[in-house]
Order: sequence, then structure tokens, then C-alpha cells
Amino acid sequence: MTEDRTYDVVVVGGGPAGLSGALALARARRRVLVVDAGEPRNAAADRVHNYLGREGTPPAELLALGRAEVEAYGAELVAGTVVGAEPVPDGFVVRLGDGSGVRSRRLLVTTGLVDELPEVPGVADRWGRDVLHCPYCHGWEVRDQALGVLATGPMAVHQALLFRQWSEAVTLLLHTAAAPSPEQAEQLAARGIPVVTGEVIGVEVVDDRLRGVRLADGRAVALDALVVAPRFTARSALLTALGLPAVDLVVEGHVIGSAVAADSSGATAVPGVWVAGNVTDVRAQVLTSAAAGLTAGAAINADLVEEDTRRAVQRARSAHDHDHSHGHGHADHTTADHTSAAFWDERYRSTPALWSGRVNRQLVEEAADLPPGRALELGSGEGADALWLAERGWSVTALDISDVALSRAAEQAARRGADISRRIVWRQADLLREEPDGGPYDLVSAQFLHLPAADLARLLGRLARCTASGGTLLVTGHSARDLDVPGLRDGHAEVMLTAGGLAALLDPEQWEVVLTETRPRDETRAGRTVLAHDEVLRARRR
Repeated sequence: MTEDRTYDVVVVGGGPAGLSGALALARARRRVLVVDAGEPRNAAADRVHNYLGREGTPPAELLALGRAEVEAYGAELVAGTVVGAEPVPDGFVVRLGDGSGVRSRRLLVTTGLVDELPEVPGVADRWGRDVLHCPYCHGWEVRDQALGVLATGPMAVHQALLFRQWSEAVTLLLHTAAAPSPEQAEQLAARGIPVVTGEVIGVEVVDDRLRGVRLADGRAVALDALVVAPRFTARSALLTALGLPAVDLVVEGHVIGSAVAADSSGATAVPGVWVAGNVTDVRAQVLTSAAAGLTAGAAINADLVEEDTRRAVQRARSAHDHDHSHGHGHADHTTADHTSAAFWDERYRSTPALWSGRVNRQLVEEAADLPPGRALELGSGEGADALWLAERGWSVTALDISDVALSRAAEQAARRGADISRRIVWRQADLLREEPDGGPYDLVSAQFLHLPAADLARLLGRLARCTASGGTLLVTGHSARDLDVPGLRDGHAEVMLTAGGLAALLDPEQWEVVLTETRPRDETRAGRTVLAHDEVLRARRR
């Protein structure tokens, strides 16, 4: 198992609840993975009902529409199962059925439930067609038909009275349940619902249509549809392993199902784990499950915002303490900590635009012919490289230490239109202190990070974890040979590089070096054009 992909949220289950939660989170610019086993509870049904705006939509069509919407906002969907999840300091390691693994800061579990049907021969074969359980899901479709309610528990009389709203021809089949109480018998009689005693041993089907049921004593009862009461059992194995076992739901001493407890937002007793849909609410229909997914998605995003803010405050305090301990002011560029967020925020604030706004030429040279995929842009600055990639179809995660730079970049993306803007996730990150997360990325680009060789070596050593097998790493830096040019690189010797030195920073067991080159280009300094050089490294993840 590898764990080289990190997400803000892994959603387990791709039904209405899971997709709705994923949509809310993706629109909040979170990194989202939806893992769907492809076993929807309503697969046997022909249509979805009571879903405003989508009344009568086939379930598979509704899911296909939802998946397309979720993917349009950058979330990933994979077909498969989640077989386990273990808490780790920054979230969870999620194990998939194919043996792979990913990391996730939060979990949203929407695995639904299993309808355990009465053990009457033929019932399972007709389930979702003319063997039904919910009047709001199917009552209109069987209106004015002969309906039988199979009594297996204390809710049978309630079911019969409900279905009486849709048809005058309702029969209560006592089957294995106790006889109605005197009060219930009075209610049934008043509504014209006869009670038939005797155990049902099978269904009668003619020309692929239900025609009735057969009793143990040989009698037949003519029916057009049969109403049953399944046991609603939560799909909770993953949650149980996390310390969240499903609890029995008991009505009048009879267990009707199980569910995992959660608060109104879907938060469970285990920090970082949310649930939505039928796994926590056996009564939820498609629309209410989708609404619960939205509620949980919004709650998860709010929780992540709190964590992101807390981390940002800690970084700011750390930068302040570091600056104070070294006794320098932020404006002193000769002694300031060039790796601190405070230094770069102040540098960006000092001018309306720090960089030219043009894409780095070495990125164009090396990435123009790559097929678009997922890209990680390290040190994205005011966003020119990330925008260039997004305009060519890449989905980009752009990291920079400066919130000021990222704000400018996001504004530039918004001006390019929604199509470009939603292809890019802008995120503040201190790459010397944080693991680059997400992935796997098909392209990792680091253009002029201005890091000393030791710091750059530590960063490059961590990049294999988030780079896809066969993926490209592209690093460009200022050339050490330019130190001899007066006024060009004064005072920055520690961040000057050579192509060979860059290659030496990579682990040869993880990377194949494709090229190392020193490339000349013209650069304007103090109104004059001088010859400068870029050191370029391109490598492929083995």
C-alpha cells in the first residue's frame, strides 16, 4: 500500500448523500476523493420520487448527473471499496480494496443501509418492482390497486393505514405478527382493511407480474403489489472499526434496524468523522439524504477552516518569534529571514506587482507538450504559471508561503473566468515545515523557489510521495555563473544553483533524471539588458 495522495476529505459512498457532500466541499475548494462501491440501495427502483426538480428520474441517471457535477468542480471519483481507516496525527490513512491507500484530513461516511427482506420465497426477486415498503416512494405508482401488507412486526398496522391513502383495496396479511389490538382492529375495520390470518409461504407471479400470495393452508390472496417491512441494517463495518458501532433501533420491543449515532450536522463521537444518509437515518429518502450530505459537507468545511486558521496563527507566531530572536526588522532585506511568510508578505505589499505576470519560459519549454492532468505548483507567487497551466486544461494546486501573493493570484484567476478559476486551488503553505500534500500529481513544478541548497534538498526529498508514477518534476533556478555579472545576483549567492547540483539532490532510486541544462536568456536590470542563465532540471518519477 502507498499513501502518496492526501485529501482534505475522503467521502466513502457515492450515493445522493455522498455526492451532495462532495459537491459542497469541492465548491469550497477542498481536495475531495469519493470512493463508491457501486451498490446503491435503490438500484432496483425504476424512478426517484419526491426529489423536487428531478421527480421520476431513474436512479442511475440521477447519480450520473451528480457525478458529473462533482467532477466539474475538481473532486475525484473512484470505483472501489474502503476496507479500513486508521487515525493518524493529521487525520486518517484510508485503505482501499485494491491495496492502495490515501491520507485524508476528514472522513464523510455515506455507506447507506441494507434492506433485509422477510424470508418469503419470491419476495427478493420482486423487490423494488411490485414488492414495496414506502408509500411515499411507491404509493402513487400502485394507487387504486389491490395491495397486501405483510405483517412481520409492530409497524404493520401503521403501514396498512398509510397505504389506505392510495388505495381502497388494502389487505393486512397477518403472517408471523401478533393479532391487532382491539383498538387497532377497530381502526382497520373503520378504514375497510380486512385482516387475513395464516403464514404467507410464497408469491404468485404470472407474465412477470405479481398476482397474489399463497398461504400455508393453500389459500391464495389476489394482489397487485405486496408491502413488506425490511429490517434496515446500517452498512457500518468501517465505522465500527473506528469505534462507532451501529446501535439497534427498537419500536415496541421489536428491532427494526440499526444506525450510527451523530448530531444534527452528521458529526460522530470520533473527531474528524461525519456520517450522512441512511447509515445514520433509516427514514431518509433520496432528497433528505442529499440534504444531509450538504449539511455534513458544510460542517466539515467549517471544521477545516478552523484548523487552517489555527495553523496559520501558529505559523505567524513562529515567524514573529523567529524574527524577534534574531533582532531584525522585516524591511531589512539583507538580514531578514527569506523563508518566512512575514518577509514575503511584506515584499509583495511593497509593490502593486512583484513579478512580470508572464509565465516562466522554462515551464513553457518543458510542459507545453505534456498531456493535461494534475499539477502541483510550488512557490506559485502571483499565479502566472498556475494560470498558464489551467488555461491548457490542467487541474492545479498552487502553493505559496505568502497570503498576499495568493490573494493577487486568485483575483487574476477570477478575471480569467469561472472555467479557469475552478481549475486552480490556491493554498498557503510553508514548504520547509509542511509536507506537500494531495496528489498524485502528473507534474510538479518549482520555478525559482529562492531556497538555499540544503532547504531545497529537503523539499525535493519529499516530493516523490505526491508525484504520480511516471510523473514529471521540473525545477528551475538561478545559475551560479551569474554571480560574476555585476548587479545581477548581488547578495543571493546562497540560492544560486547548477543543473548538476540540482540533479544531485534527487534520490536516484525514486527519480530518473531526464535533463540538466544551463539555458541563457535576456534579463533587464536597471534599464539595460544582460545575459542571464537558468539552471533546469527535469526528472521522471520511477
